[in-house]
Amino acid sequence: MRWLLVTAVLLLSAACGGPTGGPIGGSGATSTGGSGGVPTGFEVLGTLPHDTGAFTQGLELVDGVLYEGTGLEGRSSIRRVDPATGAVQRRVDLPGDLFGEGITVVGDRLWQLTWRNGVALERDRETLEEVRRVTYEGEGWGLCRDGERLVMSDGTAELTFRDPVTFAETGSTGVTRDGRPVTELNELECVGDRVWANVWQTDEVVRVDPADGRVDATVDLSGLRPADVPAADVLNGIAAVPGTDEFLVTGKNWPTIFRIRFTAG
Repeated sequence: MRWLLVTAVLLLSAACGGPTGGPIGGSGATSTGGSGGVPTGFEVLGTLPHDTGAFTQGLELVDGVLYEGTGLEGRSSIRRVDPATGAVQRRVDLPGDLFGEGITVVGDRLWQLTWRNGVALERDRETLEEVRRVTYEGEGWGLCRDGERLVMSDGTAELTFRDPVTFAETGSTGVTRDGRPVTELNELECVGDRVWANVWQTDEVVRVDPADGRVDATVDLSGLRPADVPAADVLNGIAAVPGTDEFLVTGKNWPTIFRIRFTAG
């Protein structure tokens, strides 16, 4: 019932006047991210306010709750956000020496990466409080759940697969586009049999087939960038809207979360 109410509010906000970045529309059927064919563009369906103090590192919508992880030492947090209003309902700050990164929900738990601290934080999904920590090698960037495994990025052209309970590494794949490695894969979103990834220092997202690491779609979202946002505050944060072919996307310290649908060229 709550998700029906949230969807109604989102549709109403879109109908009452979305941004000028594209046509306004309603929700569609579930898909892997596109309205047929290979996604090359997007349309804007509506907007929500976003906390400009949120250095967004992870975004995921589950059971009508938008979870957001933010970064920077001394400013990192994990949040529960109302997807109908953008209001922060609960926030738990990380210790000052930890730099928060990607997040994903697994049952009644939530995993949150750290950048160069080498630890993943397992949290209670309801309270957001830390339950335990596990260690890993290298950096932590993006994270999402792909069926019975987690998919993690670390700034390289490699995606690592991990056990959702133990966080142990179970495999990996190199990511390529037209035969060339794609590095600096950032925030991740697992949708169907594909992984969507923000590419750091750009306003571009790519769609990856985790079976072979091949990028099979690239979409430039620079048209969403607010005019007064510094270039350093790149697009980062992509969350699929369950039951639709829509996504919520935002950027680091952006004032807006955009509800979009990818379109084929």
